[in-house]
Amino acid sequence: MRAEAYEEKRLEVEGWPLRLTSYKLGEVFHCQADNVSPGATLVRETGASREEAEMKALEVARRRLGRTRRQSV
Repeated sequence: MRAEAYEEKRLEVEGWPLRLTSYKLGEVFHCQADNVSPGATLVRETGASREEAEMKALEVARRRLGRTRRQSV
């Protein structure tokens, strides 16, 4: 099986940079959200369409990043 329709987006969520990577495997779209700098994966979601998978990933990422505290240095 090969990934098709690969797409990458960068945006800001709750004051944090976020990269959404989505692609299609078979009949299912997959979306991964990571925080750009270290590239740590925050969430992986699937959906019947790209929009559904991205919406689900953004919802979870927004909730997780909203709980993250920033420390002043």
